[in-house]
Amino acid sequence: MTIDIATDTVIACPRHEVAAFASDPDRVPLWYVNIRSVEWQTTPPVRIGSRIAFVARFLGRTLRYTYEVSELVDGERLVMRTAEGPFPMETTYTWRSTDGGGTAMTLRNRGVPTGFGRLAAPFMRVAMRRANRNDLARLKAILEMRASRRAPHR
Repeated sequence: MTIDIATDTVIACPRHEVAAFASDPDRVPLWYVNIRSVEWQTTPPVRIGSRIAFVARFLGRTLRYTYEVSELVDGERLVMRTAEGPFPMETTYTWRSTDGGGTAMTLRNRGVPTGFGRLAAPFMRVAMRRANRNDLARLKAILEMRASRRAPHR
């Protein structure tokens, strides 16, 4: 059973700012609720072939996995893949500018769970959709708060 979840939000910040912040693995624990830690396996910055190890807590379990960046189009698209653990997955971020100067961001997770993950797939789908919505809401709040601090006060 394939799980494929795409979640969208619009962030009132320029695309280059949203993409730079969201694609920086060191900032991931700030906006991904379930990510506990990040460790570079290759030298920063992010580029095709970069490997980043994550420790996450999801559905009461600690998950350890390493993503490899497989596609990177600066300011437009980032694709990372892992073949490890109970849920080999691909995560894609896409960004596009909106008419009002903001950014439409999509966070997509897809993969085919194995073992325990396959048994829990229907529940995982619901939990992942909720987590993705919460993560994008948190990212939006962080970036818009930072932007409001930089804006001149009237």
